[in-house]
Amino acid sequence: MRQRILAVMGVALLALAAQSAQADPPDTDAQKLATVRQMIDAWNQRNWQQVYELFAADGVLQSMMLPPTVGREAIQQRIGALAKGIDSIELRVQHIGVIDGVVFIERVDDFVYRGKHGAVPVVGVVEVEKGRVKAWREYYDRAQLLEAMGVKE
Repeated sequence: MRQRILAVMGVALLALAAQSAQADPPDTDAQKLATVRQMIDAWNQRNWQQVYELFAADGVLQSMMLPPTVGREAIQQRIGALAKGIDSIELRVQHIGVIDGVVFIERVDDFVYRGKHGAVPVVGVVEVEKGRVKAWREYYDRAQLLEAMGVKE
């Protein structure tokens, strides 16, 4: 009898352990929007550390006409190099919403880069998992952006 009780207790403990080991529930649409809004606020405040921390460790940042930047450290290097020239920036959101679990942002990036003012329309497509940006894809006219920044390619 004692062995049966121990066996039942062992099975119960295994079931509890398996239940607690299950993956966290997926982020809700509201949580995904909140994460993206935190990212936008971090950009607008030029809080680069928060920008980096909002990416997942294996996150991806991609301007669609360029190869992807993979991993938080690589993203930090890419944004860090750009941030050195940003005197001010405001990501002015025109529309934001979630479609099929993915956040879409239509916005105008209004900035002063190395003393030159520019404004460029952008669409961002953002995948969020566990409160972190897993993938951020940017669609914009690169020639228009470089011209607005006063940068030659």
